[in-house]
Amino acid sequence: MKHYDVLIIGAGAAGMMCAIEAGRRGRSVLLVDHAKSVGEKIRISGGGRCNFTNLHIAREKFLSQNPRFALSALSRYTQWDFIHMVSEAGIAYHEKTLGQLFCDGKASQIIDMLLGHLDNADVDVALETEFLDIKKTDVFEVQLTGGQVSCSSFVVACGGKSIPKMGATGLGYEIAKFFDVALIEPRPALVPLTFAEQDLAPIAAMSGTSVFASVTHKKTSFDEGLLFTHRGLSGPSILQISSYWREGDSLSVDLAVGQPILQPLQKKRAEYGRIAVQTALAEHLPKALASFIVSNAGLQGNLADQSDKGLQVLDEAVHNWQIKPVGSEGYRTAEVTLGGVDTDELDAKTMEIKSVPGLYFIGEVVDVTGWLGGYNFQWAWSSGWVAGQVV
Repeated sequence: MKHYDVLIIGAGAAGMMCAIEAGRRGRSVLLVDHAKSVGEKIRISGGGRCNFTNLHIAREKFLSQNPRFALSALSRYTQWDFIHMVSEAGIAYHEKTLGQLFCDGKASQIIDMLLGHLDNADVDVALETEFLDIKKTDVFEVQLTGGQVSCSSFVVACGGKSIPKMGATGLGYEIAKFFDVALIEPRPALVPLTFAEQDLAPIAAMSGTSVFASVTHKKTSFDEGLLFTHRGLSGPSILQISSYWREGDSLSVDLAVGQPILQPLQKKRAEYGRIAVQTALAEHLPKALASFIVSNAGLQGNLADQSDKGLQVLDEAVHNWQIKPVGSEGYRTAEVTLGGVDTDELDAKTMEIKSVPGLYFIGEVVDVTGWLGGYNFQWAWSSGWVAGQVV
């Protein structure tokens, strides 16, 4: 039975970073994945250009039962450290919006960069290899489809359940349960929201319509794009708020951020009162959305037929649309998984399970979830890096 200092399950962003750092320290490392190639989520991210980090990394942009947990890793390996790695590799990149950094070219450049570092660090990579079983003696004895190996440090970096078509499974949670490691219940995050059948017809009729909107859940708001779909709502603002929303909660949506509606309509009523209300509103919103809002506000007739009170109701319908989704699109389209390994079980400086020496969990499998826009990749780089310094 071959022995490695470190065995890492999951050749995604966190797993590769951990393997690189451990290999650089002279540790013998085996990186295992059931997929045919490494970094599948990296390859598809950012529309194929990889939103690899964000300029504005901050603790408050990560969700966790312990909001302070991620701070240690994020402050020790920062976005600037990964940007330096990207720059040294000669990869051109740009800021798209809100601090989001994307490759100018293909996401495969990031994968190739990481593969180069893995090779330089003498890391063994076993692809199309399944994890079958594990037991703990004085070392970890791991059964893989390619045979049995042992290791001193066992690192779980196989992510969450999001995007199962990319090969995502609940393996990391199963390993955690095997070692009696507590979990925060996983759920889809950064995911489109869906509506009940009786509420869906008018929304589905606007499928493909998009606006810049402010979406609010309790005290949390996101001002970004909103997209109507055949099943509900999507777009960056909805994906962001989905991490905070829970079944039974309502959302408030401003469909015309920063645009006054009441006063312009009052003025147009005085000058062109014979036009239809939805026609007037369509000067501020997409036509299909304007018709929906007018109908939703219960208004009929021409602009001249509307009282100030009626126009105030319309203004409220635009700036404070109250909606109650019934669910989400689920893991099928979720970009990440919320919840996971309880951070109370982990040493924040090393990502080691306190009760099981030599066992580590990093990346998405941990109860740390970032906002949309490169935050989750940075958590992967940072958590992988800190574990790589000690395994």
